[in-house]
Amino acid sequence: MLIDGREYKSVWFEDGKLYLIDQRRLPFRFEVFVAETVDDVVFSIKDMVVRGAPAIGAAAAYGVALAKDGEEKEAIERLQATRPTAHDLFYALRYMEESMEEGVDVVSAAEKYAEGIIDKCRRIGEHGEKLISDGSRVLTHCNAGALATIDYGTALAPLRVAHREGKRVFVYADETRPRMQGSLTVWELKEEGMECVLIADNAAGYLMKRGEVDLVIVGADRIARNGDVANKIGTYEKAVVAKENNIPFYVAAPVSTFDLSIETGEEIVIEERSEVELKEKNGCRLLPEWVKVRNPAFDVTPARYITGYITEDGIKRSL
Repeated sequence: MLIDGREYKSVWFEDGKLYLIDQRRLPFRFEVFVAETVDDVVFSIKDMVVRGAPAIGAAAAYGVALAKDGEEKEAIERLQATRPTAHDLFYALRYMEESMEEGVDVVSAAEKYAEGIIDKCRRIGEHGEKLISDGSRVLTHCNAGALATIDYGTALAPLRVAHREGKRVFVYADETRPRMQGSLTVWELKEEGMECVLIADNAAGYLMKRGEVDLVIVGADRIARNGDVANKIGTYEKAVVAKENNIPFYVAAPVSTFDLSIETGEEIVIEERSEVELKEKNGCRLLPEWVKVRNPAFDVTPARYITGYITEDGIKRSL
C-alpha cells in the first residue's frame, strides 16, 4: 500500500513490537498504533484500531508472539474473546497453537502467517481482475482493501490489479455506517490513483436501478459450508438489490475465511456493538441519551444471492 510515496503494510512486526495503521484516525490523519503487549493487541482488535478479518487474524497471531514465555495459551484465550464473528481470528490462533506444538518459534510463525495472507490476496486480485472490463463501474461495501488485509485487499485486490494493468475502473464506495468504513476505501483508492466516489449506503439501490453499476464485489468475515456469507451490516441488502437488477454480486475472500465447521449462515454468531457507535461521532453527540438503538455489526447473505466467490485458488460459482 503506497502512502505519501512510501510502501506500508497495515500490520507489521519490528524490533519486538507490533505496528498497526490506526484505522480510527483515517481518513483525516495517518497515525501508527504501537502494541508492545498482549493487552495492547486485545485493545487494538476490540476498539477497531485494526479492522478486517484477515488483518485481525494477523494482529492476533502477532499478539501471541508478544506474550511472555509460558503465557501464550492464556494470550490465545484472551485474543479469541475479542471479536466473535470473523473466522480469520480463530483460524490464525489455531495456526499459532499448532505451530507452537510443532516447536516453531512464535515470531517466525506469525510472520509466515502474515506473509501467507498477502500472497493469498495478491492471487485473489489476479483471479478477480478477469471479471473487470475496461470502463467497469464497481460497487463495494465496507472496507476490504489493504487496510483490512495487510496488503492488496480482498474485494479491492481485483480492482487494484485491473487498474495497474491499465483498465479504467470507477468505484462506488458505500459509507457503511456506523463506522464509516467506506471512507477508508476511498482513502485507499485515492492513494492508488483510482477514480471513486463515496455514496450514502441507501443510494446503492438507486444507482443500480439507473444502470450505473456493472458489478458488486464485497469481502467477507465468515463463510459457511453452504456458501452463506457474513459480512459488514448492509451487505445482505446490497446482494438482494443486485439480484433484482441482474447485477453480478461477488464475494472475495481467502480460504481462511471459510468455516467448514458450520453448515449454514444461521449458525454464525453476529456481534452486536455499543450504542455509542450510532450516538456519537469523534466525540460529538449525535442523538439524545433517551434514544434507544440496536447496533448489529454484521448480517448474513444467503448463497442464492451470490454469483461467485473469488479466492486465491480461483473463482468458484458455488461451494
